[in-house]
Amino acid sequence: MTGTPAVLALDQGTTGSTALVVARDGRILGRAYSEFPQHFPRPGWVEHDAEDIWETTRKVGLGAQEEARNRERVQILSVGITNQRETVVLWDRETLEPVHRAIVWQDRRTGGICRELEEGGHLAEVRERTGLLLDPYFSGTKLTWVFRERPDLRSRAEAGELVAGTVDAWLIARLTGGRVEATDPTNASRTLLYDIQERRWHPDLLTLFEVPEGILPEVRPSSGDFGTTLAEAIGVEVPVSGVAGDQQAALFGQGCWERGLAKNTYGTGAFLLLHTGGEVVASEHGLVTTVACGPSGEPQYALEGSIFVAGAAVQWLRDGLGLLKTAADSEAMARSLSSNEGVYMVPAFVGLGAPHWKPDARGVLTGLTRGTRPEHLVRAALEAMAYSTSDVLTAMEADSGVEAEELRVDGAASKNDWLMEFQSGILDLPVRRPAVVETTALGAAGLAGLGSGVWKDADEFLEAQGRPRFFRSRMGEKERTDLLGGWNRALAAAEAAVGSGGSS
Repeated sequence: MTGTPAVLALDQGTTGSTALVVARDGRILGRAYSEFPQHFPRPGWVEHDAEDIWETTRKVGLGAQEEARNRERVQILSVGITNQRETVVLWDRETLEPVHRAIVWQDRRTGGICRELEEGGHLAEVRERTGLLLDPYFSGTKLTWVFRERPDLRSRAEAGELVAGTVDAWLIARLTGGRVEATDPTNASRTLLYDIQERRWHPDLLTLFEVPEGILPEVRPSSGDFGTTLAEAIGVEVPVSGVAGDQQAALFGQGCWERGLAKNTYGTGAFLLLHTGGEVVASEHGLVTTVACGPSGEPQYALEGSIFVAGAAVQWLRDGLGLLKTAADSEAMARSLSSNEGVYMVPAFVGLGAPHWKPDARGVLTGLTRGTRPEHLVRAALEAMAYSTSDVLTAMEADSGVEAEELRVDGAASKNDWLMEFQSGILDLPVRRPAVVETTALGAAGLAGLGSGVWKDADEFLEAQGRPRFFRSRMGEKERTDLLGGWNRALAAAEAAVGSGGSS
């Protein structure tokens, strides 16, 4: 078969799966999306059926190819995978059947195990080896919990009958019919089991988290060989040649593969990453250290900060309070005001994330008067995204000694021009928005395309995406200082609101 050379990118997210067919010239020839069920068996527990993950991913992969081929002749040369990172799947090595529901990154059931390990004096060792915190967010304690609760699965794991992996490894197994058990360093670095300096599953960590040896997939370069797909699985028999966790894929898709380049993804929450090159930077300001990709997909490093609530604050104003009909309406509402008139929102609905880490903080609105209108609250929610981003980037610069020259942005809220203008002003930095904001899937496509020769190098891949748009600061220093001062006062109120008004 001949036709337009292209890559199939599979983006497996928390609530749904997306597939893009990306042509060598950067055009998106096909796109498909499908949601799948979420399971909440107990408060604080979040699970997925791994078969739902596979079936929706397969469905959108086939759908995107069909749409592309309805437009023109296309030759799929490789597959790239990006995924929700810390979610754990456990499956039978021979039959490929899941043996337990996938435990999702949002799940909080392992808080007690994390406290047990921290009280046992293991936090420093874990941070030094993995760059991570002892938190239920990450994968290791999820496996600890499964094997404590299900001795039968522990016995099967010790007998070599099971495989445990992040979602990328699960998809690779299904795409290749079980012939390949592999993951990449970016996903491995989110498990609490991977030594990011020695770049291997570390036996001391496996012992600490009670994970049997032999159940973890092989760690392979992010742009490289992950086997060949079965035609009956995804419609084509081509190499899987690119894999990265969602935030590191977005970092690569934005062209941030050198020290000092930073990107922020504005979604339900926000994820800010600063590339630190070949240096492992230990954070002293509430960030985590993670593996990222260099220009050839080789393992390098980044600092990462997670903002728990970003676009979710606008969703709350829309769905909870009915102050706007669509999230897109927020831009005109914010622009209708000449200033915030002293109104601030700290959307600490689930506590404060990086760099503050105040899990018991509560959301607050400050500066309200009789003249406060819906427009003020909407603008305050948008401003909160920019202030939170500033807090994280400031922490990153303090940890790394690197001053960012610009911020690259993606995600749904990055389409809001007013927010991007305000973000540039608060940071006093240019903000760069790509022509296509689906940079997570594009990053997976880029890594796969480099591995299969669709693009000769990373620069050619980036050039194919088209011209970005830049937003440049028009804000004066006094206005910036005053606004950040008001934000810091609002933060103090959110921290002081701990436990007030009822139980937490």
